[in-house]
Amino acid sequence: MNDHLPVLLFDLDGTLVDTAPDLVATLNTILTRCNRATVPLEAVVKLVGDGARALIDCGFRETGDPAEDLDTLFAEFIDIYVANATVHSQPFPGVVETLEEFQAAGHRMAVCTNKPQAPSETILHELDLMQFFDAVVGGDRLAVRKPDPRHLLETLSLMDAAGSRAFMVGDSYNDVVSAREACMPVVVVSYGYTTTPPAELGGDVLVDRFAEIPAAIARLST
Repeated sequence: MNDHLPVLLFDLDGTLVDTAPDLVATLNTILTRCNRATVPLEAVVKLVGDGARALIDCGFRETGDPAEDLDTLFAEFIDIYVANATVHSQPFPGVVETLEEFQAAGHRMAVCTNKPQAPSETILHELDLMQFFDAVVGGDRLAVRKPDPRHLLETLSLMDAAGSRAFMVGDSYNDVVSAREACMPVVVVSYGYTTTPPAELGGDVLVDRFAEIPAAIARLST
């Protein structure tokens, strides 16, 4: 590893991996068990970045009355999802090649996601992405989560990289706000899951393809 290179923190859903198909499939399993209609992927895909609770709530509102016991439904959702997290999910184009490039150059990398720890690790292991990361910090591993900047800063601490120069790469409001408050530059990908237009999120650089991130990091490093 090259200590002079910035540490790179990545969001998971909508940034590294296209997880929406399996998340929506799990939502539809829950809806079917509750005698609700299913929802199409395009109806809720932008809400994936807001977490499973928001996804469940939207699914129930879309198909009738709001959910009565969101906590129970959330626990059921996670159980189903962990067992089916990579049926359809795949890394976005260019992710593996670009992570290999960063790793070869000597960058230290971590995943900093609001997704719970268990499914995050499942996805990264099953898609053979765990090899690239020194740490994975899900939304339930710490007492805080994005947009709290301590989620990013504690991730650096867990990597023994506290105080190091670091960049955040993500697709959502939470990623941008947490990076700003942690005094980190932030690269936003345009293809992710966000209800706010990506160009309006306020990132330092907006990229359309994951393969453009090395050039973006180089520009921000000068």
